Amino acid sequence: MHVKEAIQFTHQLSGRWVMPILLHLHSSGGRFTPLQKKLEISPSRLSDNMTKLVSAEVVQRLTPYDRRHPLLPEYKLTPYGNSLLEIAMVIQSAEKAINHGPLHRKNWNWPILLALFHQYDRFQSILELLGKPSPRILSTRLKELCEMELVKKEIKEEPKLVYTYKINETYRSSMAVIWKEISEIEGNKPNTKD
Repeated sequence: MHVKEAIQFTHQLSGRWVMPILLHLHSSGGRFTPLQKKLEISPSRLSDNMTKLVSAEVVQRLTPYDRRHPLLPEYKLTPYGNSLLEIAMVIQSAEKAINHGPLHRKNWNWPILLALFHQYDRFQSILELLGKPSPRILSTRLKELCEMELVKKEIKEEPKLVYTYKINETYRSSMAVIWKEISEIEGNKPNTKD
């Protein structure tokens, strides 16, 4: 698996509700109301998230003929969604091991950590690799990760002073395990949307 693909997957799992929705869809089924109650999310917010997941081809809305009750919305994971679910499980266990809370809740945390793990250590190289975040968002996330002591900011004296970032050595082995597991998941499954 390439770094850009992994970043795409981990970015797609970013945000407050995507991972919890996928994990609960898998464990409890895809009926809307039980899912909404289990997640303790407002119906409108769940509906918005489900609409986004359907348009991203992560989940599929079942037809009235396929549902347990024809009038109640129900969803299931697509093959692409199942791949994301496995990555979500890896991230969830990694977050428990790292013990810094749910890092996935904020956009770009996991993509930044993966970029740093792959030696993208300068602000501009990280920004170019990630492609979509604004410099302000990237700067904010890097600052937060430094405050959590997951990332170290250093100054290198080259022809001019340059800031570099790297994963704190304490967490480097955890990142290696995460990368290995994500690579194995994607090596065994098609990573295209069906």
